[in-house]
Amino acid sequence: MRYLAPLLIGLLYVTLMSLVPEPHRRRLNAVVVAGAGAAYLSGGGLGGWEFAFTALATCVAYKGLDSWAFIGVGWLLHTAWDVVHHLKGHPIIPFAHDSSFGCALCDPVIAVWCLAGGRAPWEPLRRTDEFPGARRSALRTESATLKE
Repeated sequence: MRYLAPLLIGLLYVTLMSLVPEPHRRRLNAVVVAGAGAAYLSGGGLGGWEFAFTALATCVAYKGLDSWAFIGVGWLLHTAWDVVHHLKGHPIIPFAHDSSFGCALCDPVIAVWCLAGGRAPWEPLRRTDEFPGARRSALRTESATLKE
């Protein structure tokens, strides 16, 4: 369960976030990854490096307001920070010794989804969130060409 639960939590996160319509989904994920970047500040155990990481995570999350790729990078950065905390620092949840380890398994699931464009799993693969009318426009152009 130590390995399975974090992966299931990551999949649950993807499923629930997929219910949020675009562009709100991307912006909400940018805010969430910014919050995750500050998660260790209250008792992280790595001193000033906690502030440096939070500043970096905030910059990446800000870029994520307009880019799924930056949100994915933010989750991968948080994964690396989770590993550092699991090995050298304090756990993300003080009373749960393996919480940073679990977070390090959950976050890459979310990162892969973000790097793939943050699409709902049930959306057709050809449709993109950035150009929702592109397919219809292409069909109209093709139809007009055939009529000529």
